[in-house]
Amino acid sequence: MSKKLDEKYQKMDEKKQKMLKLRHTAEHVLHTAMQKLYPELKKAMGPATDEGFYFDFDYSQKVAEEDFPAIEKEMSRIIKSGSLMKKVEISVDEARKIFAGNQYKLEWLDDIQVRGEKVSTYQMTLPSGKIIDEDLCSGPHLDSVSEIKAFKLLSVAGAYWHGDEKNKMLTRIYGTAFESQEELDKYLEMQEEAKKRDHRKLGKSMDLFSFSDLVGSGLPLYSPRGAFIRRKLTEYVESVQSAQEYFQVWTPQIAKADLFKTSGHYDKYKGDMFRVVSNYSDEEMFLKPMNCPQHTQIYAAQPRSYRDLPLRLTDFAMLYRDEKPGELSGLGRVRSFSQDDCHIFCREDQVDHEIDTALQMTKEIMKTFGFKYKYRLSTRDMEHLEKYLGDPAIWEKTEKWAETIMERNNIEYVQSPGDAAFYAPKMDLVATDALGREWQLSTLQIDYVMPERFNLTYTDQMGQEKHPVMLHRAILGSAERLMMILIEHYGGNFPVWLSPTQVTILPVSEKTIEYSEKILRELKEKGIRVELNSDADSLGKKIRNAEASKMPYMLIIGEKEAESNQVSVRARGQKDLGAMSVADFVSKITKEDDEKLSI
Repeated sequence: MSKKLDEKYQKMDEKKQKMLKLRHTAEHVLHTAMQKLYPELKKAMGPATDEGFYFDFDYSQKVAEEDFPAIEKEMSRIIKSGSLMKKVEISVDEARKIFAGNQYKLEWLDDIQVRGEKVSTYQMTLPSGKIIDEDLCSGPHLDSVSEIKAFKLLSVAGAYWHGDEKNKMLTRIYGTAFESQEELDKYLEMQEEAKKRDHRKLGKSMDLFSFSDLVGSGLPLYSPRGAFIRRKLTEYVESVQSAQEYFQVWTPQIAKADLFKTSGHYDKYKGDMFRVVSNYSDEEMFLKPMNCPQHTQIYAAQPRSYRDLPLRLTDFAMLYRDEKPGELSGLGRVRSFSQDDCHIFCREDQVDHEIDTALQMTKEIMKTFGFKYKYRLSTRDMEHLEKYLGDPAIWEKTEKWAETIMERNNIEYVQSPGDAAFYAPKMDLVATDALGREWQLSTLQIDYVMPERFNLTYTDQMGQEKHPVMLHRAILGSAERLMMILIEHYGGNFPVWLSPTQVTILPVSEKTIEYSEKILRELKEKGIRVELNSDADSLGKKIRNAEASKMPYMLIIGEKEAESNQVSVRARGQKDLGAMSVADFVSKITKEDDEKLSI
């Protein structure tokens, strides 16, 4: 197990630690079975994950999902053997002899030697003592493979070694394991539902966004419907913010390296930033990966008094990060994105009020989307304090302060040592979607480092200069990532307020086209997003098409409705609401829109 994974393991509760051991052991069973069935393959790596495990290998022939039954059969045989998992520490030279001919293992050994770490392997041994597999690994694992009660191979894909497209493409097999068949069955059922809700699939079928090889990987293009949803999300946040006197700014998408050198991002994240080359200047410049350094310069542009604080700046400008091609995934991991960033410059005595206000705003917005959530308090890695900027005493103060804030607001939170930003601890909101998956969205940070590094000041009541405190706050986080989450959370069935088209009018025949067009005009005049389906298709086909396009409401217009000056209302999901007047329908849908009901 890598050091990073070991740190993650130490933060887990007992249940999660046991699951990681189970899945890590299942991965060893997988690669042992693969080595038996395909002796010529070369093992690369195979960690446990939050939901299962995977195994990367190099093999000249194709391994497909059709081969899974044979692989699973061999895995079951190994599990029934009752083989034990034994950790053995050896020298680098000895390990090189064992794994000679496997360039992937030898590369790991080079890294281990550079880090000065011990080399450990795990041996899988039969009860008789015979070793049937040995692999570089530091664990943790179950004592015996027989403790694996339920497993399943899920999919196969290509994966670049180390996620770098410059390296060789390997084959990756994904699987999962649980303590019981019941848990596995429940997980598989949820996975099937997740496939139906996959935002990449729905994004294409609903014409929300796309990607182009000519534009570049990780750079999403939003169609009108997708752009509408994205804009609606940011407008919603802006409406909540502006009511609390947050002021929107707009900042350039490039900046000189000097800005990021001052902030500290240059040394910490230069490898993840896009360089910008000028035809006329030798200045080193970068595409902006975050907003906070530029916001410090808006603050610094004017002299500030204690009376001017707090100054709350919000920004939806585009940001860019140089993600590895192998790690890009739909809207979940992109190279261009925006955040609902806010930076609050305030006096120390204003911090509590500002954070409490931000927490209440966040609570309101999470309720709108129907998310359950908890907070994660991300603090320093006490064994590697060199990773953080600023006075250790200030860090201790802000970490304890964050705990007090969580407790004062009766917020459930978990500790996450080692996950702080390099300049401040973080209060991160982790939301749970309709499928029970967790996503980190909002963040709050109390930052003393940036104001000092940029020498930001204000004049206090005594005429003395002081540094303000800088609060970093985002509620939605990345609009791109939130769109991914919401598409899957709702399964494409967006509530009325977020739906690009809220109503489709379905005339039964040509005889009711004229009345349908009248309804169309009336609804548009009321600000309702509506379309008219005047195709010559049957009513049944029109309804099926409307359901497939996730339309919130259908107005079915027959001769009876035209004669009575009414509409027959059908809600998404085959819910017949009966006939009602146009005025009553307008009142109903307007209320849902205004109240942002999540139905």
